[in-house]
Amino acid sequence: MTASDDKFYHARITRRVDFAPDLWMIRVQAGEHFNFLPGQYATLGVEADGKRIERPYSIASSPSEDEVEFFFELVPEGTLTPRLYKLQAGDGLLMRKVPKGRFVLETGNGRTNHLLVSTVTGVAPFVSFVRTLSKDWKEGRFDGSDKLFLLNGASRPWEFGYKEELEKFAEELPFLKYVPTVSRPWDHADWPGEIGRADDILRKYADSWGLDASNTHAYLCGHPDMIANSKAILKRRGFLDKTAIKEEIYWIPPK
Repeated sequence: MTASDDKFYHARITRRVDFAPDLWMIRVQAGEHFNFLPGQYATLGVEADGKRIERPYSIASSPSEDEVEFFFELVPEGTLTPRLYKLQAGDGLLMRKVPKGRFVLETGNGRTNHLLVSTVTGVAPFVSFVRTLSKDWKEGRFDGSDKLFLLNGASRPWEFGYKEELEKFAEELPFLKYVPTVSRPWDHADWPGEIGRADDILRKYADSWGLDASNTHAYLCGHPDMIANSKAILKRRGFLDKTAIKEEIYWIPPK
């Protein structure tokens, strides 16, 4: 089965960075400019044993960048990530030409706070939000009136692929707050930051930042348990309108 050129880019990996043994980032050159909205995903694939294997992955880069960036976690028994894990700079892969997804920033309806809650690779679409708004702000296309509040959860400190970049953005940008939190601090006595799962610290930070259902959209991305717990917390806080909470679940937990 050969992928037709009208539906797929025969993309090439230009760069790979390994953050941990099972976490890595790649940048991909599609061959032409890939138009998408921050928060959308691209469908990547490889051909193996006469079959095409495809999966959707959130995009971490900004639409203005020349390359498309992805943040992966190896799922050892998964159908695609073990194959992607073997790929290095210079290797090719398939990428569908049409981006998808509605996990984009909701603006223009009066709620100008955006509470972004993520686990590990779930931070990818939020990195795209931040990179895009940073560039727009510096170039005068965005006035900073929409504010981002990002909670980024991981079990261990090395699982934050974008912590340094996001901390730097948070220092530069008046409209961004960033809090990474580690849920297994007993293994990391030198971790200086917040502890607990992202959903554990959600109430505390929503209160301290003054985020409520009247002024805030919530965006939940990553682990299904975090999403379920965060949704329950937010609903108890009055986030009842269907448009108030967006979610991007990265896998469906087994029954």
